[in-house]
Amino acid sequence: MEQRKILVVDDDVRLRELLQRYLSQQGYTVETLPDARDLDRKLARNRPDVVVLDVMMPGEDGLAVVRRLRAQGEPVPVVMLTARGEDVDRILGLEMGADDYLAKPFNPRELLARINAVLRRYEHTPAVTAQLADAAPLHFGSCVLNPARRELTRDGVPVSLTTAEYAVLLALASHPRRPLTREQLMELAMGKGGGESQDRSIDVHVSRLRKAIEDADGPPRFLQTVWGYGYVFVPDGGNKDGA
Repeated sequence: MEQRKILVVDDDVRLRELLQRYLSQQGYTVETLPDARDLDRKLARNRPDVVVLDVMMPGEDGLAVVRRLRAQGEPVPVVMLTARGEDVDRILGLEMGADDYLAKPFNPRELLARINAVLRRYEHTPAVTAQLADAAPLHFGSCVLNPARRELTRDGVPVSLTTAEYAVLLALASHPRRPLTREQLMELAMGKGGGESQDRSIDVHVSRLRKAIEDADGPPRFLQTVWGYGYVFVPDGGNKDGA
């Protein structure tokens, strides 16, 4: 079986060396970059399975990199490393399109767990993929969700989603008109112990999904908020009871 490839982009040379040594020992092929100048070339020539990306770097910082990649439709999974542990920094990374985040300093074993969780979501989407693998495409509004192809289109055009966003949408779509708490969504989408622990993370993913599938004007039709509880997917765009 071909080894999975990880690209670490961080200007801290000691951290790069540590992660290259540790992740290689765990069976990954690891490449490193000190900044984002050669990132596009790496993605094109020797595409990694996941990118570990520092926020604070000289030149183009990590947040700008993720925003640019997602605007280009680049779906490669990204785990961001933040120098500060404040929620605002982590949430901003998710809003730009990162799949997960980890605050420095961190234990390399925790980073490995985050990487493995992101890869599981990308390939399998815990708890919901098996039951939907052979499901017919789901049509709602101008969108089509095709679980068998792991694809979302709007007006026939593929929509770029992060692994976490796709997992959240699939979890909601597999329970139409059934309100789900943030905790339920976290477990269905990320698996037990497989994702961010903050409820706010689910809110960010839903917000980004709404930008992808909802009309810009008017309240959300398909991903509706159940105040004080969580969210509900309404495929016909009515209320959660189908009216």
